[in-house]
Amino acid sequence: MAKAEMKMPEDFLQKISRLGDKTDEIIPKVLEAGGKVVLDKVKSNLSSVVGKNTKIESRSTGELESALGLSPTLMDRNGNFNVKVGFSEPRRDGGSNAKIANILEYGRHGQPAKPFLKPARTQSRNACIETMKAKLQEEVDGI
Repeated sequence: MAKAEMKMPEDFLQKISRLGDKTDEIIPKVLEAGGKVVLDKVKSNLSSVVGKNTKIESRSTGELESALGLSPTLMDRNGNFNVKVGFSEPRRDGGSNAKIANILEYGRHGQPAKPFLKPARTQSRNACIETMKAKLQEEVDGI
C-alpha cells in the first residue's frame, strides 16, 4: 500500500492559527468596508430620485438623505455577523424615515415608484465583494 505525506509550510500554519484567534476582530472590519461601498451607492441613488419628476414642486428637506447610514457590525443569535444600511428613526416631525423610503421605493396611488434600494444592491454587489476580498487579504497579510 502506498503512503503519501504532505507537509504545509510552517509560516502558513502559523498564519492560519493566528487567523483563527483574530477572526472576531477581522470580520467586522471586512463587513464594514463592504457596507461602505453599498452605502455610497444607496446615497447616490437616493439623491438622484428625491424630488425628481414630481407634478408639484418638491418639498424635500434632505432629512431622509441625512438619516441614511451604516449600522455597527453586530453578531446575531446564530453567531453570524451583520452590518445593515438603513435609516435612523424618528424624523423631526415624529414620522418614519422607513415609511418615506418605502413610498419612494415602491410608490403609492398617484405616485410612481422611484426605486433606489434594489438598484443599489444589484449595482454595488460586485464592487462590495471585491472590496471585502481586498480588506480580508489586507488583514490576513497583516497577521
